[in-house]
Amino acid sequence: MSENTKPEVGTIGWFDLTVENADAVKDFYASVVGWKVDEISMGDYSDYVMKLPVSGTPFSGVCHQRGGNKGIPPYWMMYITVANLERSRDFCVANGGKLLSDVKDYPGQGKFCFIEDPAGAPCALFEYI
Repeated sequence: MSENTKPEVGTIGWFDLTVENADAVKDFYASVVGWKVDEISMGDYSDYVMKLPVSGTPFSGVCHQRGGNKGIPPYWMMYITVANLERSRDFCVANGGKLLSDVKDYPGQGKFCFIEDPAGAPCALFEYI
């Protein structure tokens, strides 16, 4: 996502795929789909921002199941933009959903948490700053 662009509330603002071997999986998508790759240092390993092949617009991440991503299942996680994370999180629980994580900060961007809807489908809620 561009640092200057905030997705509209209610839209899907990002997708992440969190897997054991992000190095191989990012190469898979780069080859199969043509996505461009930017490496992001996580200290002792790297995660990846995937970009559209023509415009170079960042739209997704391929991440290792390490650090803050430990325990996240290996599937495409969508991040839904909300106006107020705490209010949306509380509404989720009050209406049959579950919290899958605490609220986490994404420095310089906002905060997010993982939830599960009443049917068992997970997603993330993201409030941009």
